Amino acid sequence: MAGDDQEKTEEPTAKKLADAKNKGQMAQSQELSSFIMLISAASLLYVTTPTMGSQIAEMMTRHLTITREQIFDTAFMLEMVTDLLWEIFRVAGTLYAVMFVAAFISPLYMSGLNFTMYPMKPKFSKLNPIKGIKKIFGVQGLVNLLKALLKVFLVGFFLIVTLQGWIPKLLNLAQEPMRQAFETIGDFIFSFFFILAASMFIVVLIDVPYQKWNTKKQLKMSKQEIKDESKSSEGNPEIKGRQRQAQMAAAQRRMMNDVPEADVVITNPTHYAVALKYDEEGIGAPIVIAKGADLIAAQIRSRALGAGVLLVQAPPLTRAVYYHTEVGQQIPGGLYLAVAKVLAYVFQLRQAGTYGPRPTVPTDLPIPDELKS
Repeated sequence: MAGDDQEKTEEPTAKKLADAKNKGQMAQSQELSSFIMLISAASLLYVTTPTMGSQIAEMMTRHLTITREQIFDTAFMLEMVTDLLWEIFRVAGTLYAVMFVAAFISPLYMSGLNFTMYPMKPKFSKLNPIKGIKKIFGVQGLVNLLKALLKVFLVGFFLIVTLQGWIPKLLNLAQEPMRQAFETIGDFIFSFFFILAASMFIVVLIDVPYQKWNTKKQLKMSKQEIKDESKSSEGNPEIKGRQRQAQMAAAQRRMMNDVPEADVVITNPTHYAVALKYDEEGIGAPIVIAKGADLIAAQIRSRALGAGVLLVQAPPLTRAVYYHTEVGQQIPGGLYLAVAKVLAYVFQLRQAGTYGPRPTVPTDLPIPDELKS
């Protein structure tokens, strides 16, 4: 749709470029390939023309100078024809090999080395005649038509100018020695390829920038496409939000299940609650096994009361532990003395039992200034 095309103003992302490369959707110029093939052939002919004429003349002299007896000798004629075909293949095969290599490496300039089988996959959409007609009469079809007209004009113009200088030489070929005649023909073929390459070079200077610009334009993305790609690569934010909520809920359930194992729950008394556990046989400091504020704090207090865990009101200490210690971590060193007094109170209360003297609830709990909240 035209509206969608106008919205595609954003540069393609790295993923978009990688997908396009895997699909073979990269800038390609047939004109560049043709030019490299022609200039390669012209260069080869320029190097080999001085000796090619002599080789062809020698080959024809050797294979056309035969006696009457040799003509009727089947084995000799078979050997001569085989040798002649090999000589022709050797002379022409080099030219074909150079052009084949040039055709193979020419796309590297535009898009680098890339091998993919994706374009070979059958697509029924390619058989749609409506799309084919749109390509013919669309912008790309108009560009191809203009390139074809430009090539016809340039090639025709340069060939006419070149032939005007070659016609006298070509007409005098019959009067030249065979070796020299073949050298003249080689020079003419070299001039022919060179003129074709020169005319194609002008087209290449126009086509290569256009193909790069057109491919880049086709790969541009709309803002919505970038958002959709981000969602697909990084995950839908809504789904990730639900996953985080599920993880938090699971972590909270595990935390609540650990509350009955606590030695004491210190409170604010209503806004915060922290469950502490101390391993008397261990060498570590007390560990926070649960903490929460407001509703979660109320749930911790309720779970602790149901499990018979003692609740101790220590607002400054509770806030300090809450803000400076995560669940599963040991309390900071600056709170060792304050927590030790609370735990000592808890252990004394346990030893006193139901009828023993009850210890005094500690109130002078030292909290360092850097840990106060």
